[in-house]
Amino acid sequence: MDSIFGDVAAVIAAIFSGDSWEMKQAFGGQGLWLVGLVGTLGGAWLFAELYRLVPFIEKHLERALMVWSYLLIAGIIFVEVFRRFLLNEQAPWSTTLPPYLFLIMTWFGCAYNVRLRTHLSFSEFRINLPRIGQIMCLWLDAILWIGIAWIVIVTSLRVVVNSAANFQIMLGTDDVMQWWFLLSVPISFVILAARAYQNLMEDMANYRSGEELISTAVIGGD
Repeated sequence: MDSIFGDVAAVIAAIFSGDSWEMKQAFGGQGLWLVGLVGTLGGAWLFAELYRLVPFIEKHLERALMVWSYLLIAGIIFVEVFRRFLLNEQAPWSTTLPPYLFLIMTWFGCAYNVRLRTHLSFSEFRINLPRIGQIMCLWLDAILWIGIAWIVIVTSLRVVVNSAANFQIMLGTDDVMQWWFLLSVPISFVILAARAYQNLMEDMANYRSGEELISTAVIGGD
């Protein structure tokens, strides 16, 4: 137990130091799991409150990131294919930047669709369950999503600090760091946890008020 709390103290000290090498060393211990759990739950609550206070951000943040990432990917591919085959030249970063943009588009899109409940949820089966069974399934959804987010946040943070500590530069560039893009993974999963928390709060309010708990989700709906 003392070892775990010692690891936690080391993680916190490394974060406040801002030194990527110290963070790499500290993040290798078990203390990061406890810090990551607190960060996941605390970050989820903070983002949920932000969304509640600023509905414009709640409605447009993930969608804007998804759309602009997709447009940038499509634009880079279109322009560079044109330049490669017609002008016989190509930007060296044109094949390395799109995968990072796809990373942003995918995981922020995943968070947004957690809110829309358009991931696999077996709604047709759940509708036929008694009300207590429905709310238990919804609690299970929230626990699983937040648990997955916790795991991804901890493991991806280790990848981020390792990249930063080793000064990994995006191929085809001189000074663009990989960790700038890799950091989008833990951030997006904090937002995913916030979306799961939002859904659970909404479900509990519906359960207490007698409102319908399970409904068929529509991909692309609001």
